[in-house]
Amino acid sequence: MNLGKHIEEVLRKQGKSAAWLATQIPCERTNVYNIFKRKSLDVRLLMRISVVLEHDFFKELSDQAFPKK
Repeated sequence: MNLGKHIEEVLRKQGKSAAWLATQIPCERTNVYNIFKRKSLDVRLLMRISVVLEHDFFKELSDQAFPKK
C-alpha cells in the first residue's frame, strides 16, 4: 500500500482539501502534498491523520500485512 496516496484518496472521498488537513494536523499545506508522495509515515504523524480523518489506517496496514487465510 502506498500510504501517502491512500491518505490522499481518503481525504478526497471525504470532500476535504490538503489545506484543511494542514490546519488540522497542523503543518504547512506543502508538507501535506509531500505526505501524499510518501510510501510510509512516522507513527505519530499517521496517528494524527487517522484521528482527524476518523479513519483507521493502522487496521488497513495490519490487514494487508496479515491477510486472513
